[in-house]
Amino acid sequence: MPHDHNGPQSASATPLELLRTPPPKERADAARNRAAILDAAASLFAEHGVDAVSMDQVAAAAGVGKGTLFRRFGDKAGLAASLLDARERVLQEAVLHGPPPLGPGAPPADRLAAFADAYLDYLLKHLPLVRMSETAAPGARYRIGAYRFWHRHVTLLLGGIPDPEHTAHALLAPLAAEHVTALLPELGEERVRAGVARLWRDAGAR
Repeated sequence: MPHDHNGPQSASATPLELLRTPPPKERADAARNRAAILDAAASLFAEHGVDAVSMDQVAAAAGVGKGTLFRRFGDKAGLAASLLDARERVLQEAVLHGPPPLGPGAPPADRLAAFADAYLDYLLKHLPLVRMSETAAPGARYRIGAYRFWHRHVTLLLGGIPDPEHTAHALLAPLAAEHVTALLPELGEERVRAGVARLWRDAGAR
């Protein structure tokens, strides 16, 4: 998952298509190692939970050296981000080319509501992985390439209001994995979804 150290505002003038998470380009042997590592990590994370699995365990299960694992992914947060890449690309493709209302062809307010709902589907399905990728370091969430894509998409849909870039950040803030993780035990999924839907519908009604 690409990172941009210029911060979220750097996406403001970039066409949405160019902000997509690109698939990795690599040699065949490197691709095999990558696939083995990601398969092993996905299995271990599903069985034991993200926090309980060590990089040593992932390397052993994948049949690669720990040095190879660290050179390739950096740390467990990098590994989590790589596991999310394919899932993010599916949602990005739906936003760009899928049927309305998530894809083009529906009014902006309907597309905003559809995106919030689709993003919550993705987030809740992969919450521990997203949380790890977003909290690896201070500000990590805002340097993730996918965040720049989501922010630009929402900004474009809010184009008729004052300062749509700020409003897009404000709408995405309640979708941070750390925030959702904290709310779920107290409020439950149904109330979290309903609250997000209200916020995004109100923004679209402007």
